[in-house]
Amino acid sequence: MARTQSRPEPTDQRTLEACQTRCWLCGGPLWVAYHNRRTVQTLDGLIRLILPIRRCRNPGCERYRKPYRPEAEGTDALPHGEFGLDVIALVGQLRFRQHQSVPEIHQALTTRGVAISERSVTEQLYRYEELLALQLADQRRLQTRLAEQGRVILALDGLQPDVGHEVLWVLRDCLSGEILLARSLLSATEADLSPLISEVRDALSVPIHGVISDGQHSIRRAVASALPGVPHQLCQFHYLREAVRPIYEADRHAKTLLKKQVRGVRPIERALATRQDEEADIVRGYCLAVRSALTDDGRAPLSAPGLRLDDRLAAIAASIARVEGKRGPAAD
Repeated sequence: MARTQSRPEPTDQRTLEACQTRCWLCGGPLWVAYHNRRTVQTLDGLIRLILPIRRCRNPGCERYRKPYRPEAEGTDALPHGEFGLDVIALVGQLRFRQHQSVPEIHQALTTRGVAISERSVTEQLYRYEELLALQLADQRRLQTRLAEQGRVILALDGLQPDVGHEVLWVLRDCLSGEILLARSLLSATEADLSPLISEVRDALSVPIHGVISDGQHSIRRAVASALPGVPHQLCQFHYLREAVRPIYEADRHAKTLLKKQVRGVRPIERALATRQDEEADIVRGYCLAVRSALTDDGRAPLSAPGLRLDDRLAAIAASIARVEGKRGPAAD
């Protein structure tokens, strides 16, 4: 869809100069042939870039009349892009770290003063994924970093957005945090996973000293097949969750019993609906605290929901006891 209104005037203007002023092939001068102008939307506002384009005028040079653009242009925006790299980075962060939808990202950018449509938000997501793919494909940088640490601890896990869809398998080095391979598969059998592990093993210039994954049997067999003799450890979170399963079941039962002891909060709130005095506000505050404690489940195994509920109800009871102590015995 074409623009329905004109873009506002830029708030800033920058002139970028090329670092090279002489041709690196023939040694002759690179003369300014013309100027390009680009308007880029950044998080700091709309910026106009003025770009002096240089050319070699030596007819015998391979670079004759070929444009040479300022190097700094690439630090502000991608070629032919109208949004800055800072906008693309923020879009990627909101989508993949904070899991926001395109309308939510559009609203967040609009709040920050970035003039952008929802369709353009989707386009910037594509640009972010392309940049990420290029970064992951930089094998020279990856091999240099892995060579410095001398070994790899391989982590293997599958991500499935919805049941029945392809599973994205990600193989990552735990020491550096680098993603070594990411590929979607329709199934997760040993025959599917073993080639992925072998591909990573063959591409590395350093040995794999260990593997971490969940307890899925197909993963265990694939690791044993592709990396015989390499220690394979169950993910610590999964291991801990399995180890405390009996405690978790007892904790969940205890939480159910605690909930039975504090039923009846809603009738109290209804009885106070027409009262606006200070005492009613205090009681409503305690009712709200109880309901909040009941809905706070924590996260097993590191935060037992039953123990968490017991601690919060004990704190509420202690607070009520202190209030009663300050007030004194109730009158008959």
